[in-house]
Amino acid sequence: MNLNKLQPAAGSTFSSKRIGRGQGSGYGGTSTKGHKGQKSRAGYSQKIGFEGGQMPLQRRLPKFGFNNVNRKEYRAINIDTLQILADTKNITDITKDVLVENGLAKKSEIVKIMGRGELKASVSVHAHKFTKSAEEAIAKAGGKAITL
Repeated sequence: MNLNKLQPAAGSTFSSKRIGRGQGSGYGGTSTKGHKGQKSRAGYSQKIGFEGGQMPLQRRLPKFGFNNVNRKEYRAINIDTLQILADTKNITDITKDVLVENGLAKKSEIVKIMGRGELKASVSVHAHKFTKSAEEAIAKAGGKAITL
């Protein structure tokens, strides 16, 4: 170990420039803020989105429509998809867990079964909602539509 190779432990020093600590620091005097003007004064802060007097973007863009905060987003799964699932995996009881395992829905999603396609397999389907045509198709195939 040599004295010329001594150095502080990793992460123990602060390498950022120290502004406004006298002329010897190299960042004294105006403290990198230039001379005069609003931006050089203490307490200056710019409004969020300020564009130098130009009309800000959030005021230039059109605002219309309505976003319902209580809206429920459903993951729509059609009957023909359930038929493919029943054929390939030999599943007779289709639950939310089965849909999640096969990548048809996420764990947090609300599932709605739609009526597109044809169902031949007799399966019991567990979902949050069903369309009338989907319920009829499931019942016609000899299965059950169970609402969660």
